[in-house]
Amino acid sequence: MQMIIVDDEAHWVDNLSMTKPWHTLGIEQVHRAYSAHEALQLIDTHPIDIVISDIQMPEMTGIELIERIRIRDKKIKCILLSGYSEFDYAKKAIQYEAVDYLLKPPTDDELMGAVQKAIDQLNNEWELVSSLSRTQFTLRENLPHLRGRLLLEALQGHRFSSSEWERKLTNYDLPFHAGDAAFMLVRLDEEFAHYDSHDQTLIEYAIINMAEEIMSEFMHVWGVKEEHGYVVFLLQLKERNDDIGKETILEKLSIQLQSKVKQFLKGSLSIVMTEWFTFPDQLYDRFRQASAYFRQIVGDEREFVMRVSDVETPSAQGPLDVLYTPPTFIHLLESGQWDAAEEKILAVCAELDEKWSESWEHCMEAGFLITASFTNLAHRNKLTLTSLMGSDIEYLQSGEAFSTIGKLRKWSLGVLAKLKEGTSNEIKDIRSEYVKKVQEFTDKNLHLDVSLRVLADHVNLHPTHLSKIYKIETGEGISEYISRLRMDRACHKLVTTTKKVYEISMEIGYMDPAYFIKVFKRQFGVTPQEYRDQH
Repeated sequence: MQMIIVDDEAHWVDNLSMTKPWHTLGIEQVHRAYSAHEALQLIDTHPIDIVISDIQMPEMTGIELIERIRIRDKKIKCILLSGYSEFDYAKKAIQYEAVDYLLKPPTDDELMGAVQKAIDQLNNEWELVSSLSRTQFTLRENLPHLRGRLLLEALQGHRFSSSEWERKLTNYDLPFHAGDAAFMLVRLDEEFAHYDSHDQTLIEYAIINMAEEIMSEFMHVWGVKEEHGYVVFLLQLKERNDDIGKETILEKLSIQLQSKVKQFLKGSLSIVMTEWFTFPDQLYDRFRQASAYFRQIVGDEREFVMRVSDVETPSAQGPLDVLYTPPTFIHLLESGQWDAAEEKILAVCAELDEKWSESWEHCMEAGFLITASFTNLAHRNKLTLTSLMGSDIEYLQSGEAFSTIGKLRKWSLGVLAKLKEGTSNEIKDIRSEYVKKVQEFTDKNLHLDVSLRVLADHVNLHPTHLSKIYKIETGEGISEYISRLRMDRACHKLVTTTKKVYEISMEIGYMDPAYFIKVFKRQFGVTPQEYRDQH
C-alpha cells in the first residue's frame, strides 16, 4: 500500500514519514506533500491508498483536499489532523467519509491505530471484490459467457451490421452504444504462470471483476480473455460532468487495477491502452493495433502501463500449421518473447523434418515467412536486416539460407539472436532520448509548471512509465532532478546577480517566496540571503 502525508509544515511531514514504523502495517511507500496541490499531483500519478492531512493549510484546506480526492477516487481512505477541536470540521470530515479525525499532536497509538483502521477497511473492500468465491459464482453465470463470446467474435474480425450490434447489445444487457470507446489490453506476467488452467481462469475472472469495480464509476466495462492470452477490456465513458480528461481517467484507473491485482492476487500486469476510437466501426482495427503495440516492450521489462500509438497491423498469415498456430511467430517477435520465438523456430523445423523433409517448397515457405517477420520487426524499430546480419545477408540473397531444413534452422536462430540484441539497443537509445527531452524542456521552462504530468505529456508517455525510464537511465527520480536543478540555479543567481530573493524564486518556479525560502533552508541550512552574504 502507498500513503501520503500532507502538511505545509515540512519538518512535521519529514519527521512523521521517516520516524514511524509504517512498514509494520504493510505500507510500502510513504509520499511527502507540503501542500494540497502537491498531494493531488501525487494522487494523479501514483496508486495512493491512504492520505493523512492537516486541516489548516494555505491555498487549500484539508477538507477541500478530501473533497477533491472524492472526485478522483472514492476508495482512498483519508485521516484528518487538526490543532483545534471544532465541531464543524469534524462534521465535514464525517460528510466526506474520513476514517478518523485526530487532534494534533496525536500519540503514536492514535495515529497508527487510525492507519490500521484505514488498512482494515481497504482490505475488507478489496477482499470482497477479489474473492474466488465471488469469481466462481460469476463464472457459473451464463450471461457473462455470452457477452464474452460476442466481444471475442468481434476481436477475431467478425463483422456485424449496425442493427445486429444494436440487437445483441440490447439482448445481452450491455450498456454500450455507437460512439467513442477505448481498449485496455492486460497481460498477466510471470507470477501467474504456475497456476493450472482452472485457477488461471478464476484469476482472469477475478481481474475482470476488479476492473469493473475500479472503473464502473466512470465508464462501462466489457471484458474477455482472447486467444493470444490478453484480457481485453472494451471501455466507454458514462455521462459525467467532471472536468477530468478521459485519457487521465483511463490511465489512472489502469494503474489502480495494476496496483490492486499485485496487492491482492500477488501478481503483476502489463497494460496497453488505445486512443479513443469509434465503436463499433473501428473495433477490430484498433484491437489489432493494440495487440501489435506490445512488440515495442522488449526484453525483461514488465509491469508497465502504456498508451498505444498508431501502428501497422501484423502481416497476413499463410498455411503452414505450426508456424501459423497462435501465438504466431510475428506476434512473439512483436511482444518481445524471444525464448518463445526460438521455440517456434525449432517447432517449425521439427514439423518440416517430420512431414515435409523432401519438400523444398515447404522449407522455402517457412523461410520466406520467418524472414518477412524478421524484416518487418527490424523496419518497425528503424533498423535494417542488412545492418544486423552483416556478411550473413549473402546466404539470404543467394537462397542458400533456405536450401535445407538444417540451414534454415541455423540461419533463423542466428538472425533471431542478432535482432534481439539490436532491438534491445534501440530501446536503450529511445530511453536516453526521452531523458534528453525531459532535461531540455525542464531547463527551458523551470519558471513554469514542470510537474511529472506536464513532462509526461511533453514526451507523450504515461507519468509512471516516464518516471521508471528516467530512474533507470539516470539513477535519480525526476522530482529529485528538478529540485536539484532549481537549487543549483538559485545558488548561481544568488551569487552572480543582484536580483531580489522573490525574483529568483519566481524564475526557478516557486510562486510563493516564503515556501522557496523554507525549501532552500531545509536544503542548505541557511536562508537564501544568508547564502548570498556568505559568498
